[in-house]
Amino acid sequence: MEKLRDFIKKYSHVLVFILLEILAVLLIAQNSLYQRSRLVRWGNGVAGLWHSGVSSVTGYFGLKAENEHLAAENAALRAELASSYISYNDSVFEINDTIYKQRYTYTDAQVIKNSYNEAKNYMMINKGSAQGVKVDMAVISPQGIVGVVVNCTRNFATIMPVLHTDSRNSVKLKRTNSTGSLIWEGGDYRYATVVDIPNTYPLHKNDTIVTSGLANDFPEGIAVGYIEDFTSVEGSGFRKIKVRLATDFNKLNHVYVVDNRFKTEQDSLMKKTEVEDE
Repeated sequence: MEKLRDFIKKYSHVLVFILLEILAVLLIAQNSLYQRSRLVRWGNGVAGLWHSGVSSVTGYFGLKAENEHLAAENAALRAELASSYISYNDSVFEINDTIYKQRYTYTDAQVIKNSYNEAKNYMMINKGSAQGVKVDMAVISPQGIVGVVVNCTRNFATIMPVLHTDSRNSVKLKRTNSTGSLIWEGGDYRYATVVDIPNTYPLHKNDTIVTSGLANDFPEGIAVGYIEDFTSVEGSGFRKIKVRLATDFNKLNHVYVVDNRFKTEQDSLMKKTEVEDE
């Protein structure tokens, strides 16, 4: 109480001046229609700026929830694409008697740790075994290929992206369906390399490279990148292609973990076939 009394005593002249100014403004506004309208407009303007600022701040903090909602919705939509199903025909004669079984499902996840300027890069996502994520599952972004899950805990998983010198993925030239392998030789995170595509296939700058679907992880047709340049490897009969990656790893935020529901069955069949062939 004493501090309040000291404060009023110390700044009494200022407080009296402010009160007189407020009184003067009120008297002017009361006796002048023009001044009153100007005062009302000024007050409305201040209130408008305040509410606009509050709305911007609350809207910004709501973006995270909105982005997570959109990511979950996109994952559900991807699971409904025709490429996520395998077509079965139970009758040799009834061509129209076709049943579709879903092959791929998608789980949205957020990237919480990411590196892209090392020789062996890794990233971490906020989904793990509790959410159905398993080792060897493919990971994609809304723009294209990302990598493969290599380790998993209950609530988190680490991914080996295509920006890793040990990464190797089956891809193809979309225009001709000629297949090759996507590798990364280090350096610029925006580019990777496609090898093992024969010289016999014509190439053009900006041709699209997509996943081949030959491996048991990535669905066929996921965007990989676009041809930036290419050269023939002397004496090999193959080309070395510089590819501008579709996914921007510098801005990667949300991804989708892809579950091939037939992967275990496919892998088991291949191992059995390889054993029998020995």
